[in-house]
Parts: sequence; structure tokens; C-alpha cells
Amino acid sequence: MDLRVKKTRNSIINAFIELRSKKELERITIKELAELACINKATFYQHYKDIYDLSEKLELEVLTSAIQDMNHPENLISDPREGVMEIANAILSRRPMLDILYSGTRRPLLVDRLEQLLKEVIYSNCPEYQGDLEKDLLFTVLIQGTFRAFEQHMNDENEKVLEILANISENMLRS
Repeated sequence: MDLRVKKTRNSIINAFIELRSKKELERITIKELAELACINKATFYQHYKDIYDLSEKLELEVLTSAIQDMNHPENLISDPREGVMEIANAILSRRPMLDILYSGTRRPLLVDRLEQLLKEVIYSNCPEYQGDLEKDLLFTVLIQGTFRAFEQHMNDENEKVLEILANISENMLRS
């Protein structure tokens, strides 16, 4: 990628994150983003369709990088205890950025996108599960339930909460 293009993109992203940390996505204008990024509006539109396109790309990028940081994604099935701990730690390490990108009206999208990405990993490692409604429902319950329970109890003892959730996930997958 051309260095100028890279610098422009970084400038846009940094300006967006700064604005997003202070405002709802729906209240950010291209004009104010362009001013903060020291670019003109036309330059923004060369890179992104609109503010939602930029937001969605960044949201997905952060979640994808969390999943790519998992050393053993197959553990989500073969060793659920370890898989839960690994994805939780990857998510926790990105929590400040996730909290900015998925704040306000975007929050409900976080767990849905996480579910979609984790299912892609599971099905690529265990293709025999693809198309199996029972497995698909089980994975939805595990991913959505684990994430929401963790989110609800994240101010408690994180390690203890993760340990309990890992046990629950392991028991559900083993039964």
C-alpha cells in the first residue's frame, strides 16, 4: 500500500476513534471527521462509502484480530475450557477499543458479529458440524450466553467468572 494512502487511512481512523469516543456514530459528520483528519471530504469518500462503512470495517477488523490472536481456535470445540479463556483474553485485551466502536446503538452488534466469526472458525475446523441445526443452536447459546453473562459480571472477579463460564461451556459441549 502506498505510504500516502496508509497515512491518510490512519489519519481518518484516528480522527474517527477520537470522535467516536465522544459521540454516537449517528452524530458524527463527514465534515467534522475530515477536518479533524486534515483531509477533504472527497478524500474520505475515496476510502469509505460513508461513516457506517468506516465504522463497520473497524468493528470487524478489531473482532477479527481478536480471533486471529487465538493460538488454538480448535480449542473452542476440543478443549472448551481453554477456548473460552483464550477468546475471553483476546476480547479483554481489546476492550477499550471495542467499548468505543461498539458503544451506544452499535453495542448489540458486538455479540452477533462475534458469534458469526466464531462459528466460521468452528465450522472451518469441524466442517461436519456445518448444517447441523442442533450444533448451530448449541454454539449460539454458548457464544451468546457466555458473552452476555461475562459482560454482566465483568466487574466481579474476572478470573473466577471466566472459570465458571469455561466449566459451563465444557459441560454443555460434553453432554
